[in-house]
This record gives sequence, structure tokens and C-alpha cells, in this order.
Amino acid sequence: MNVLIWGDTESSPELRHEVPLDIGDPFLYLESDGRRVVLTNALEEGRIASAVPELERVLVDELGRDQLIAEGRRSIEIEQELCVRAAERAGIRSAVVPPEFPVAIADRLRAAGIELHPDDTPFTERRRRKSAAEMAGIRRATNAGLEALRAAATMLREADIRGEELFSTDGERLTSETVRTRIREMCGQAGAPAPADIMVKVMGPDPHIGHDPGSGPLAAHAPILIDLWPRDEASNCWSDMTRTFVRGEISDQVHELHALVLDAHQRSCAAVRPGIKGVELYGIACDVFEAAGHPTARTKAPGETLREGFYHGLGHGVGLQVHEAPALGRTGVDPLIAGDVVAIEPGTIVRSLGGVRVEDLLVVTEQGAESLTDSFPYDLTP
Repeated sequence: MNVLIWGDTESSPELRHEVPLDIGDPFLYLESDGRRVVLTNALEEGRIASAVPELERVLVDELGRDQLIAEGRRSIEIEQELCVRAAERAGIRSAVVPPEFPVAIADRLRAAGIELHPDDTPFTERRRRKSAAEMAGIRRATNAGLEALRAAATMLREADIRGEELFSTDGERLTSETVRTRIREMCGQAGAPAPADIMVKVMGPDPHIGHDPGSGPLAAHAPILIDLWPRDEASNCWSDMTRTFVRGEISDQVHELHALVLDAHQRSCAAVRPGIKGVELYGIACDVFEAAGHPTARTKAPGETLREGFYHGLGHGVGLQVHEAPALGRTGVDPLIAGDVVAIEPGTIVRSLGGVRVEDLLVVTEQGAESLTDSFPYDLTP
């Protein structure tokens, strides 16, 4: 199978998997008859040679770039022409490309008689089998996240309760922003920065659902969800984890909600193994919630949008993207394979009460799965 990838390694996970370096300018990667080639320049040649010595490097100067400049061609025209020349030099007349392959370059290649076939499947399959360096990066990001989660739990545990609000040890109101900043500081110091929209939010009655990051004062006696996804700088690989805490009195109803989520979580995690499909894992969680009378996407009416119950999927793959294959929901038709890294994150919401969610990161092994995050307690009390 011939392959073409165009992009930079900071935004293209397909390219980053093949060339594990931070390269901010886009370039072309080619595969043909077992050859792996990059079209590069003197600025990047040495770094690529050191990081991936088996890659064949073709310099743009070898393909007539100087002449194209002398002809007065624009930069974008030169890029497109060099892509054609590199493909022809590699003997490529037909290739598979990621669906995100740039339209302008695709048009130029096709005009030169090179057939392109957009297909995400081969690239997804490659990335699901993590390299040793990628797996090490996921573990580093996970360790950074766990330390930051411990610090966040400590902030909640040490907070003073004044009425319905929490106050930090320095007497200031404890807010989503304060805790989020501390989490991001710790992740950054560990070499795995966390984005600005990680979630620290109150999940009390009528909670903000979805990816709302949370803002303002944190409430006492109410569920507080912390969901963080740090990214290892060295590998560009992510981690993902969630816990729900209550600082103060925990009602019987919240205890029951938490126990229900943990039951769905433990059953789903225990079933993770090669061969099982994402939709089957999702069904295990749905069985638990539906038996307790909570709506799920399986029980809703067609066209209805759920905003309570188990209203989202069970999880997703994690790697060079924080949300990637395999899918762990109704579209999860692909069996899990050894090497997959998956986030399992069941949760449920009762609008009048609030919501609870927990999330662990698991590596699928030949025999089953290894959890990277279950060392962190699931207790509601921080």
C-alpha cells in the first residue's frame, strides 16, 4: 500500500506517529514498496535523521526548488509541484491519504495523474498500536495528572465550609478557576501541560452538562467534578481521568448515585479485553443504569437529545489525540486490540439532584487490561 501524508507533526497525529518530532512547518511523508520517505529541508534534516534514522530523506533542493523560485512561482505553487515530483520520484501513481489531506495539494497530484484514496482506516489502525515512546508519554502524562488530581483533592479537603460555600486556607472563596490553575501549574511543571478548558465544576441540581469547564465559586455539600487531560510534551500523547468529590455533607441520594456509577464503571472496566467491541462495553454500563431507571441513548426516542441520565458514550481511545479510536459507544463496532489505550467514563445525571462521573485510563493487554489511574481512590470525600 502506498501512503501520502501532508501536515505538521504538531497538528497531524497521523504524521506524528510516523515522525515523532515537533515540526511546526508542514511537509510530505511518503511510503512506497516498503520505502519510507520524507520531503524535507536543511533545517529539519539532521533532527529527522537522529530521531528516525531509517527514514529516507529527500531534500527540496534535489527536486528543483531553486529553479521553481527563479521562475517566479508562488510558495504554495512550489510546495504543490515538489509534492508531485517527490511522489513521482518514489514511483507512486496511487496512494491512500488521510481524510484531512489538503484539497489543493490533492488537486495538483490528481492533475498529474496520481490517484488518491482518502481512508482513515489504515492510519487509525497504526495509531491504535502505540509505539514504546508513545506509551511512555501516556504514562508520564498520567502520572502528572494523578499528582495534580491529588493536589486538587487536597485543596477541597482543606477548604473551610461557610454556609453553602468553600473557602481556601487563605480565606478566599474557592473557585473553579483557582483549582483549575493549580492543576495546570502542576501538570506543566511535570512536562505535561493541561488545556485551559479542563473541567472543575459543581454538579449539583440542574448541573451544566457536557464539556462546560465550570466557573465561579465551588459549593459545599454538592458534587464537584474534576476532569483533566494532560498532554506529554515529549511525545504529544495525552492522558485522561475524572473523579467526583463532595466537600461537606453527602446526602443519601448522592451516595446512591455514586454507587451506581461505580458499579457501571467496575463492570465495564472488568470486561475490557482484546476482541470485545466498544458498543458491547457501552451496553454493560447501560444495563446498570437502565436497571436503576436512568435513561440512556438506548432507551431514548429517535431524534431526542438526552440531557440527563447516562446521556453520553462510555468513553474513547486516547493517544496522539485525547479523543480517538476506538469508539466506546453506539458506534463502537470495532473490536478492541492489544495496544489500545481507552478511557472508561460512565456517569449519570438526575436534574433535581446533580451528577456523578468517574473515569480511568486503561491499556488493553493480550490477557485483558491494565488500569493506569485506579491507584487514585474513588471516594466522594476528597
